[in-house]
Amino acid sequence: MLLKAKNLKKIYGFDDNRVEALKDLSIEIEEGTFVAIVGRSGSGKSTLLHVLGGLVKPDKGEVLLEEQSLYSMSDDTLTRLRRRRMGFVFQFFNLISTQNVIENIVLPIHLDNGKVDEEYIHEIIDLLGLTEKKNAFIHELSGGQQQKVAIARALASKPAIIFADEPTGNLDAKSSKEVVDLLKIAQRQYHETVIMVTHDELIASVADRIITIEDGRIINDTKTKS
Repeated sequence: MLLKAKNLKKIYGFDDNRVEALKDLSIEIEEGTFVAIVGRSGSGKSTLLHVLGGLVKPDKGEVLLEEQSLYSMSDDTLTRLRRRRMGFVFQFFNLISTQNVIENIVLPIHLDNGKVDEEYIHEIIDLLGLTEKKNAFIHELSGGQQQKVAIARALASKPAIIFADEPTGNLDAKSSKEVVDLLKIAQRQYHETVIMVTHDELIASVADRIITIEDGRIINDTKTKS
């Protein structure tokens, strides 16, 4: 099993403002699957994604990626693991405006002092339809193109898993479909494991598995025919 989470509990706030975002939640994710996590606003779905991705420490429970316990690591070790074994795609693209497309894509590799696989990077750029834009700056791109750059950046280090948090939240319907289709292609072509949070049932329908979260708990876990 690629990713395991056991008895996760996460609480925000105190007293009257106390919110239990995750309630003794456990989950396992198989390698090479595309998983959609759905639920209403405030259900805990983004908190779950962030805990699984090593971004938010749970108050209780354990997360293991490739049998490594994320929250038993030092902060520096966890940061290195995220750079090397995880890719992230967010609703807000988090790109560097002063750098061009290629520079944004390879940034995580440079931060980790790694070696860029030029052939692989150009393969990704071509796959995502960014070849003609590879030297463009971020302000010269549409929202859909910027999200494609974010996907390429997530793939650049050949991670074990990609976490996508509402990746179509700022896009129109056409761009949304293109972005999710590209995540699906990345899963199939590069055997990536993808975990995506979305509130859109149509977007979620491309996944192999749909997990529904309500009030910090999993209320439904369904395999699809996609």
